Amino acid sequence: MGAGNPAPANLAAARELGRLLAERGWIVLTGGRAEGIMGATCSGAKQIAESLTLGILPGASGDEGPEVDIAVFTGMGEARNAINVLTSNVVVACGVEGPGTISEIALALKANKPVILLGASAAARELFASAKGNARLFHAADPAEVVRIIQEELHIPLRSWNDR
Repeated sequence: MGAGNPAPANLAAARELGRLLAERGWIVLTGGRAEGIMGATCSGAKQIAESLTLGILPGASGDEGPEVDIAVFTGMGEARNAINVLTSNVVVACGVEGPGTISEIALALKANKPVILLGASAAARELFASAKGNARLFHAADPAEVVRIIQEELHIPLRSWNDR
């Protein structure tokens, strides 16, 4: 999850994260559009031939990014953030730069989903730490640390999509 118009460092991190997730055969779910974190994450995933990207889109048709394999058109606008969160095993917020990302983090914490803040500012970390309740909230400095947290700390049984 992340902003449509992020800082360049967050774009690079999202691209690398997409690649690392796809290398493990994990499905990469984003907001599905071509711009920002969504586009960069899918672009990174598509560096791996067998990757699968899923885009949960706000409109009723036609605004998916070119690297989205499966587009789900919700017609729900920003309300689709609930679908993004509830469909995910882990929510990774790449930079916390906008209200859409903030809402996804809040929804994930409310749903008791594990949340990893990648490259978040101290202020963002503090905000969500005070609101996390019983949810699992992690911080990662880089995409490799995100993968390590998923594998070693969360122990979430993420299977490759092509093993199903």
